[in-house]
Amino acid sequence: MEATLFSGWIYDTLEPYAAKLEMGHPAMMKAIGASKKKNDRLDARKTCDLVRCDLLPSCYVAPVEIRDLRRMMRYRNVVVEQATRTKNKMSGLLMEVGAEYNKKQLHGKKYFTELLGTLEEVPESVKELLQMSRGALEMFEATQEQLVRKLEKHPLLVKRVNLLKSIRAVGEVTALTWALEVGNPHRFSSIGKAESYCGLTSALNESADKQQRGPISKQRNPHLQTVLIEAAKLAPRWNAQLAAVHEKELKAGGGDRNRATLAVARKLVAYLLAVDKSGKPFEVRPAPAEKAEGEKVA
Repeated sequence: MEATLFSGWIYDTLEPYAAKLEMGHPAMMKAIGASKKKNDRLDARKTCDLVRCDLLPSCYVAPVEIRDLRRMMRYRNVVVEQATRTKNKMSGLLMEVGAEYNKKQLHGKKYFTELLGTLEEVPESVKELLQMSRGALEMFEATQEQLVRKLEKHPLLVKRVNLLKSIRAVGEVTALTWALEVGNPHRFSSIGKAESYCGLTSALNESADKQQRGPISKQRNPHLQTVLIEAAKLAPRWNAQLAAVHEKELKAGGGDRNRATLAVARKLVAYLLAVDKSGKPFEVRPAPAEKAEGEKVA
């Protein structure tokens, strides 16, 4: 998590001149420094006090190589968002003029060409806009595919991505996003901390031995959260273990699909973290054998 747009550049500039360099966690630093009177001098004094007492809430800073690759992956996400907006705009243009079309096939190249030839009583301006939108859509799709293929073949990511893809239902986009957003998986000492980083846990308020759960916390990695949620929606189709988790949570939650999807996403994080830390392909552990009748359990 970076405090400002230029945090990475400032960190890289100062690193060669520092014996030890740490970046303060922006959310925690903001909470610590909250006061009615605020200026640069007071902020610097508080930061010095935290460093002197070894209480500075530092955050993880990924290596330069990983940050460069992560920038490419995030740019790919922006391109995909633009492509989605373009698709929605094309549908909107057709609806504005009352044209009938097949929603599922609209963005197919062959169907789109045939559709333009059959459109009648449609203003020429709409046809031109549709053709321009189609050209932009093809450019967006080609760009995002090119970025994904380049990242997949990068020497720093090839082995790691292949190991992550050994988990059924984990594709190249999920594997690349995990590897680049997480960086070093060993910085998470538990699955719970990894789930929290991915934005899959709710806020917890505890007082006098009473716990109260709130909505999903906004302190998370939004890029990783979005990809994991989308992957969790499709994962039960391809992974029997995740399908079982989905069904179990669906029954426990009274048919709440959002709750079931969230449970699948959390289990997916556990799988990804285990594979990433171990450096070994994913293997399904056999269920523990039931104890024989009369056998003592330690």
